[in-house]
Amino acid sequence: MKSNTHPKYEAVVFNDLASGVKFLTKSTVSSKKTIEWEDGNTYPVIDVEISSESHPFYTGKQRIMDSAGRVERFNARFKGFGGKK
Repeated sequence: MKSNTHPKYEAVVFNDLASGVKFLTKSTVSSKKTIEWEDGNTYPVIDVEISSESHPFYTGKQRIMDSAGRVERFNARFKGFGGKK
């Protein structure tokens, strides 16, 4: 096999910015930002906006969106679009 064809696979800490939860896993991504983990070792940290700890599909907590206002704005905006010629 050729050497240096695959990315480095190492332990990385992912930090969920939405919930504040951090978890250690292995990945090919890396970062210059590091953190000292519970085991005393230092690992690269990847900040993610959303993970399984904060995503509504996994948590079961849905956000209620104002869809009625969106529909009304859409209908007002495209009121005469596609009408008969």
